Amino acid sequence: MRAEHEEDFRQFVIDSRHRLVRTAYVLTGDYARAEDLVQTALVKTYRAWGRIERRDVPEHYARRIVIHLHASWWRRAAHRSERPVAFLPEVAAADGTEAVDRRDLVWRAVLTLPPRMRAIIVLRFLEDLKESETAEVLGCSVGTVKSQTSRALAKLRTQLGTEAAAERAAATTWKAG
Repeated sequence: MRAEHEEDFRQFVIDSRHRLVRTAYVLTGDYARAEDLVQTALVKTYRAWGRIERRDVPEHYARRIVIHLHASWWRRAAHRSERPVAFLPEVAAADGTEAVDRRDLVWRAVLTLPPRMRAIIVLRFLEDLKESETAEVLGCSVGTVKSQTSRALAKLRTQLGTEAAAERAAATTWKAG
């Protein structure tokens, strides 16, 4: 790679690594796995740096690699049988734990989505990409992004409604016991 490309790539890593790790973390739920995915994606991006057509958005290329690597890992992983256990509810306090608990509840629900739906939710709502940008990153149509977003949100609403009711019941039982 030529010196000016080396400098371009170095600057790209400095500018986008944090966002790529954040995306990978939301996809995996594991910071170490997210770091590994981003490292592998950056190596692949480095190798293709001279061929990347749209130099103004190489982050889309790298993000797509992160998403594809995660999907490949997820398909192969034997971890599918592993499920986090429910935590014991604690007495509600006015110290902000309810907000943290709610974010955790939403986070666990997002982790149950299939990889493609999860990627769309992450790109649309965490990365704040437009439908067209999300479609470009994932290599699909805008219609696919719209329909998958709709289905993912419906699943999340259903799951969050069910889990929230179960947590309220458990909290009531905890207080009564």
